[in-house]
Amino acid sequence: MQTVHSPAPSPAIAVPRSLFLYALVYGGMAVLAGVLGAKLADVGVWPVIGRMTVESGIFAFLLLIVLSSVVSELHGVAVAQRMVRYGFVPLILSMILIRSVIDLVPPAPVWAYQKEFALILGQGARMQFAGLCSYGLSQTLNVLVFARLAGRLLMVRAWFASLLSQIVDTVIFISLSFWGVVGADGHPLPLGVMMGSQIIAKVVLSTILVPVLVWLGVRLGRALDRA
Repeated sequence: MQTVHSPAPSPAIAVPRSLFLYALVYGGMAVLAGVLGAKLADVGVWPVIGRMTVESGIFAFLLLIVLSSVVSELHGVAVAQRMVRYGFVPLILSMILIRSVIDLVPPAPVWAYQKEFALILGQGARMQFAGLCSYGLSQTLNVLVFARLAGRLLMVRAWFASLLSQIVDTVIFISLSFWGVVGADGHPLPLGVMMGSQIIAKVVLSTILVPVLVWLGVRLGRALDRA
């Protein structure tokens, strides 16, 4: 009687704990950055800068920069770049799902906030396209610059890469979203002013937060991988 041997199971792929955790958080922040962007925030670090209005998605975007830099430091630039590319998946799916819920799912008769829901979460196709472009280019640039500066102090690398990527993100998003758009006064929107205030606020927040958060993230990641 012939014995039938079942194929040997494929060996499990060991994923470092830090990479597993940071990739999960990264995907969530990629989605949350677009949602939070619906709220305009009043920020200012006196006397460095006065009060400025920025979209609240900046805080989630700062965490995206931190996470991509931390993963690049812990697991290499190739892994960090793959994480950035995979970040498009939850970002695009969330856009499709939000649009579908707004347009295709009828609100319950007892729920009277459909217009407010659509106003806050329903970005137009142009802004969605701008968000995808600015996300991909700025995050890729952040990883490349951070890795290019290898050998220098970790916090300095994190700060410089963050500055460049934040500037690129702002210029691309505002240009693609509002180029040629006319304001209530009949004149084109002042893109230079919009970019300037956003860049200044992002530079200050990046200088204060990003280097410390990257350093803490690397320390935590190494502790997780040793456990």
